[in-house]
Amino acid sequence: MVAKITIPKSIEAVLNYNEQKTQKGKAVCLHAANYLKDAKQMNFYQKLAGFERLNILNERATTKTLHVSLNFSSSEKLQDEKLLKIAELYMSKIGFGEQPFLVYKHEDAGHPHIHIVSTTIKVDGSRINTHNIGRNQSEKARKEIEQQFGLIKAERQAELRNPGIKPVDAAKVIYGKHETKRAISNTVGAVFNQYKFTSLPEFNAALKQFNVIADRGKEEGRIYKSRGLVYRILDSNGNKVGVPIKASSISCKPILDNLEKKFEANEIAREPLKHRTKSALDEALPISNKSIKNLVDNLSKQNIYVLLRQNAEGRLYGITFVDNITKCVFNGSDLGKGYSAAAIQSRLSETAANKVLEQEDNKTGSAAGGLQKVFNQQKEHEKSISASSKIETPLDVLLSTKEQYDNVPGNLMKKKRKRRKRNNNNF
Repeated sequence: MVAKITIPKSIEAVLNYNEQKTQKGKAVCLHAANYLKDAKQMNFYQKLAGFERLNILNERATTKTLHVSLNFSSSEKLQDEKLLKIAELYMSKIGFGEQPFLVYKHEDAGHPHIHIVSTTIKVDGSRINTHNIGRNQSEKARKEIEQQFGLIKAERQAELRNPGIKPVDAAKVIYGKHETKRAISNTVGAVFNQYKFTSLPEFNAALKQFNVIADRGKEEGRIYKSRGLVYRILDSNGNKVGVPIKASSISCKPILDNLEKKFEANEIAREPLKHRTKSALDEALPISNKSIKNLVDNLSKQNIYVLLRQNAEGRLYGITFVDNITKCVFNGSDLGKGYSAAAIQSRLSETAANKVLEQEDNKTGSAAGGLQKVFNQQKEHEKSISASSKIETPLDVLLSTKEQYDNVPGNLMKKKRKRRKRNNNNF
């Protein structure tokens, strides 16, 4: 991370510069710290007023503005949430944590970077001393933040701008020993000197992404028994092709004895750099949707090469990560219990299961009214059945208002009178 600090004379000019970038769609105001309103709820003049209410408290100060840009490597993919954490921590470490400040993410360059605008005048009217702030407070804060967030160090930014190691094109170099040796020597020399690995398999994991492998031969063979080592080119299918090149013939002397000397030293040197690889994994796992292939693709976007170790049945039993940003190689278990091959497969499954549960919860929530209605109808039905099946006692019968006809004695029933027939002969 590269931090640049300027002390402009006009707060209005600096704010106007960042706001114009925002209006053109080349920047976005991520956060307004120590303001009463959120950044999205304020216009230019409201943001400016937040600074001027403090600036008027000190009329003698000639410089009242702090303008910071924090620049990151183009290979680093930093989410807005992480950028904000970095900005807030940086401002706190240089003594501006309690000041109002605005954070802008600019998107008009080839590398991610943010701009921070603030005032040097405090609420009591005193001015924060900015003399040598870039060399003292800022430099210390930068190094601590790089360590905490696993960022590429400022000292390596120039190095990373240069073209990296290019994979060997097997089709172009396998036709002659001279071409093969030159291609292998360039690749092996770069990996041998730049990467931190602690075993031959880890060294090979870094080499394989450039289509080269260190080969000891078969255990019963002469090369293996004499602790020899040769380097070979791999084709697109991972097969060894071309002429093998002896390790002793390569200028950096990547023989087995020299590699083993590096193993122990690299064990200590890579320890502080684990955080970056672990953070990248923690970000990639939730979005990989239960798929190792998706995980590999997502990590590739963060410049991490993944080597999967599988048995004859295709079962995954090991995983190695080559972080091309920190130039460190880690077996999954070296990063911690939660990063071994088995643990990663379990975490991928848990993530998928959680998504299913969330979907089911959403379905349940949307259907809650219908289910409640059905439940209420069922309860009413049960009540009606209960009421209709209730057994009446003799007292209930006697007190009932219903008329009972079936038990009336026959002698109490009113008899019908028979009509007498008239004699038609009287007419």
